[in-house]
Amino acid sequence: MATFLLPFTLSLLTTLSLTSPATGTTPKTSNPNPIKLGTEKLSHFQFYWNDIQSGPNPTSISIVKPPPTTTSATGFGTVNMIDNPLTDKPDNNSQILGRAQGFYGLSSQEEIGLLMAMNFVFTTGRYNGSTLTVLGRNAVLQKVREMPVIGGTGLFRFARGYVQASTHTLNMQTRDAIVKYNVYVLHY
Repeated sequence: MATFLLPFTLSLLTTLSLTSPATGTTPKTSNPNPIKLGTEKLSHFQFYWNDIQSGPNPTSISIVKPPPTTTSATGFGTVNMIDNPLTDKPDNNSQILGRAQGFYGLSSQEEIGLLMAMNFVFTTGRYNGSTLTVLGRNAVLQKVREMPVIGGTGLFRFARGYVQASTHTLNMQTRDAIVKYNVYVLHY
C-alpha cells in the first residue's frame, strides 16, 4: 500500500502545482482594448484555383502515396502538397491574383473526398499581402462543395466565412483541374 501511496501523492502534488495559478503579481495591460476593430463587413469575390499535376512544373505534387497493398478506388491515403495559382479567369495564362498553398489528402474510402488545408495568399490588388485559411472537406464529385474559412491575416484578420468550390474542368488523364472558388468572408 505504501509503494502505491507515495507515487500517487507525488503525482497528485505535481498535477496540482502545474494547474494551480501562481500567487503574486497579476498581469496588467496598459490598454484595456489594444485592438481597434472597426466595422465588420462581408466581402464576396471569386477566382479560379489551378491544380496542375502534369508537365515540367507541376503546382501539385504527391508527397504521400498509399501502400502498394492498398486497392482503394478513391485513392484513399494519398496526400498532395500544393502551390497552385489563383487566377481571375479559368485559364492558366490569365492574371494571377495569388497562390493556394497547403495540402489536400484523399480521406474517404467510399467516394473521392478530400481533406483540404490551405492558405489563399493574395499577391495583387486590394488584398495584396493578406491571406485566408480554408480547412474542410471537399467531396470532389459534388457539383458545389462548401468549406469553412477559419481565419486570415492582413485585411482578413479575424476572418470567418465559407468558400464554395465548383469544378470548371478536370482532365482525368493528367489529373489537372481548374476549380472556381466563390469566397464569402466576414472581416474588419
